[in-house]
Formats: sequence, structure tokens, C-alpha cells
Amino acid sequence: MKKFVSNIIFFLLFSALFYVVALFAWGTLVPKIFRSNLDYRKGSSGHLFSRLSEAKKTKKVDILFLGSSHTYRGFDSRFFLKNNYSSFNLGSSSQTPIQTEILLKRYLNQLNPSLIIYEVYPEIFTLDGVESSLDLIANDNNDIYTYQMAYELNHIKTYNTLLYSFLSDIILSKSFNEPISKDGDAYIKGGYVEREISFNKPTSIKRKKIEFNNSQIKIFSTLIDSFKSKNIDFILVYAPISKLHYKSYENGAEYDKMMRSFGEYYNFNEMLNLSDSLHFFDSNHLNQKGVDIFNQKLLEIINKRTIKKAPN
Repeated sequence: MKKFVSNIIFFLLFSALFYVVALFAWGTLVPKIFRSNLDYRKGSSGHLFSRLSEAKKTKKVDILFLGSSHTYRGFDSRFFLKNNYSSFNLGSSSQTPIQTEILLKRYLNQLNPSLIIYEVYPEIFTLDGVESSLDLIANDNNDIYTYQMAYELNHIKTYNTLLYSFLSDIILSKSFNEPISKDGDAYIKGGYVEREISFNKPTSIKRKKIEFNNSQIKIFSTLIDSFKSKNIDFILVYAPISKLHYKSYENGAEYDKMMRSFGEYYNFNEMLNLSDSLHFFDSNHLNQKGVDIFNQKLLEIINKRTIKKAPN
């Protein structure tokens, strides 16, 4: 019996060691197209590595922006600075409330904003959070919050990517520098990503219903409660998307009603009359012409509030 138990233990240890070695080799040597359950995306699109590197050195801002790619592509830090507001953009690709919560645990006290602008694109409340977890794992320091996230998501892709990231930091341990400009994007101080000017070519989009993920809604509600308990002023913003995209949602009115129940909310798709072809570079994202118009309208709302300014 003892020999049997010892054999089982030896087998498990050997299997674990083999899995770790094989995973690292697979992630390092095999092309991404063949790694469906491992996606390590350090320095991927969106400049999250650069954004979080800057966040670690930034203290006390007037405005903190949160949300998905509509955030880091939609709120231009230069525009707000020109209008006497310091800001930082903590947006990330497909960021769901699960990732927002982690980023706030790491950076909220340090950034200490007077106002939070939380971009609430409907699709983020339909996702499981796996894809955006991979971006965060690869481009920030992993800590207890990362491991909690992996446990809550309980997905092989997140587990594998987290393990690979851990091994990569130990074995490779080489410094990484992300280019300021790449693939038509330019990183701007404050967390904004400026897209090389281009124009959307509108195409029809199939109608669909927003199917809410209750876990994401629950975490979102917790975040809103935390803003209120800490007396942090906040605004919820539905950033502009193309008209064809916006009209493709069957239950948009239901979504607006839900967002209003959480706090002050503005749907800029109803407030601005933008052109699908002139003001967007794809159906989801504004080009710089659209960003300028959007930010000017948002500024009008911000200027009506009393914001305790960050020291110069």
C-alpha cells in the first residue's frame, strides 16, 4: 500500500513537472495560431504595458477614466490637460468589471481621482472576462488579485497564461520596452492611444439582444458602491459607436434604464450626431475627428461640477 501511494505521489509530481516544462516550451517555441489554450500577449495592441508602467509613476489626478478600448481610444488626455484637468486612462481591451476591480485595487489610492469617468459599453456585461484577463496577466505585475481572478474565472486559458507568465518572469527575466508607435497606434502620455487617421466603411450589422452576465453586473454594482462609500464623484458614459452598430441592439432602452439606476449616466449615442464614415475608424471606435467632438461635449458636463484640483 505504501509503495502504491508513493508511486502515485511520484507520478503526480512528475506529471506536474512535465506539464510545466512542456507549457513553457509550447508557449515559447510554438506559433500562436497553434496555442488555443495559451495566449501570452505582452505588448499586444492597446499599449496596456505602457499604460500600466506609467500608472505606477503617476499620483493624484483630477479625472480617472475606466473601461474598455472605447476608453483608451476615446478620452484624449491632451484635450483634458489643455482644459486644465489632469487625467489618467486605465482602459484596457474588452475590460470587464472583473479587471476594473483589480486595476482599482492596485492603482485607485495612488491616482486618487476627484472624478471617475466609467465608460460602460454594453458588450462588457456579456463577457466572461477571460480574454481581458490575458491582457492584464501579461502586462502588469501579477499578485494575489491576479490569482483570485484566475480562480474565479476558472478557465484553462487563464490558468495556462498565468503559469507561463510566472515562468517567463523567472526564466527569461529580460526587460521589455514597448514602442510608442506601432500598427497605426501611438501611445500618448496619460494613457490615451491615438489612432492614425482613417475612416470607417459602414456595413450592415446583424441585430442582437444584449445578454447580461449576472456575475459582471454584480461586480459592477460593488464598484459603484465603493465609489459612493469613498465619496468619489463618478459619471457613467456610453461612448459613441457607429449608428449602424448602436441600432443593432434590440434592448438598448433596457440597458439605458439599468445604467441610470446605478448613477449619473450619459448615452452619447443619443447626444451626438456623428457620421459613421467621417468620425469612426471602425464600427466601434472613433477616429481623432470623432474623439475631439466627443471630448468637447463631455467637457461641458464636467465643467458643471466642482472638482478638487490635483496640485501642479
